[in-house]
Amino acid sequence: MKLALDAGHRAFADEVRAFVRANLSPATRAKTVSGRHYDREDHMAWQRALGARGWFAYTWPKKHGGPGWDVTQRFLFENVLAEEGAPRILPFGVKMVGPVIYTFGTDAQKDQFLGPIRDSSVAWCQGYSEPGAGSDLANLRTKAVRDGDHYVVSGQKTWTSFAHWADWMFCLARTDPDAKVQQGISFLLIDMKSPGVTVRPIIMTDGAHHVNDVFLDNVRVPVANRIGEEGAGWTCAKFLLANERLGIAEVAASKRGVRALREIARAEPNAGRTMADDPGFAAGLADLDLQLQALEMSELRALSAMAQGGAPGPEVSTLKIRGSEIQQRIAELAMEAVGEYAQPFQPGLLFHESNDTPVGRDHAPPAAPRYFNMRKTSIYGGTNEIQKNIVSKMVLGL
Repeated sequence: MKLALDAGHRAFADEVRAFVRANLSPATRAKTVSGRHYDREDHMAWQRALGARGWFAYTWPKKHGGPGWDVTQRFLFENVLAEEGAPRILPFGVKMVGPVIYTFGTDAQKDQFLGPIRDSSVAWCQGYSEPGAGSDLANLRTKAVRDGDHYVVSGQKTWTSFAHWADWMFCLARTDPDAKVQQGISFLLIDMKSPGVTVRPIIMTDGAHHVNDVFLDNVRVPVANRIGEEGAGWTCAKFLLANERLGIAEVAASKRGVRALREIARAEPNAGRTMADDPGFAAGLADLDLQLQALEMSELRALSAMAQGGAPGPEVSTLKIRGSEIQQRIAELAMEAVGEYAQPFQPGLLFHESNDTPVGRDHAPPAAPRYFNMRKTSIYGGTNEIQKNIVSKMVLGL
């Protein structure tokens, strides 16, 4: 694994940094720094700017319209974006369904869908989880019945992130109810404007509308929107989930979170000094930093293997486990640093336009909502318990 920076890589990092500073909205950056919520345009405007530069599909190979960057360039790109306060790239189009389409899709499907994903003119969501079929994804009940050149799709998806922003949804549906559970599933692309699609919001503990229930009531989906063969959706699903779990590690964002923690600790008083001077807190922060560095090296090994032609394997489950635990630990330490000022619930302050006055310093109001909201990281993308089972069976051979 080659990670030493040469002059070209240093110039590349400078180029990315200059681009971010010239194109990222100051208002969006302020939301990142303060921990406030983004709106749809914050994400889409930034992603369109990246798309216009040819950088939005930064993980894609050149033959599919990506920049074809090496592992070091990808590492630098993610870290510079995080350092400069760019919002997280929504992964559903560019990191999830895009690679599925260019790996398993037809030429016509590539022509139709890859371009709008690359330039971020179309937003996507993921229709996997259902009531009773979350981590046990093979138990899904959404059905797709063939009717000529269409499937008629009925069922419910839940915890669907950003479905209220999405133009399209990639969806798993059961096309053969008599087949074994993992063999009767197909991978469909559904236009969210189709008759019969209803999106109902789920408000999270931090007061934000990020996730939704999606109801599919006899939605007609062209057979041409099926990726791969009928009944082969599980192959697409596993491929996508491996890429998702690699991204869930969120190393660059966690590095930014650790830097923010240090700033909070230096600002918060403690027994005549600051939290940064407290031996117990300092030890916890140092332990967190070491865990994050170890995770970063593991992620780089996985990226390096992919750059040499490999694909994410079951070992990426370890990245998901440790990455989600580190994200939760950052939120826990922020609560510890802020102390009693985390108790008041001021949800209005999580939105940038609020004129409310915070109780405590500006970084105090987001601490508790973020702590509670981050409990989800060890659940979505396959619970950490499921990931440990995968590692036990597929990696350790137990």
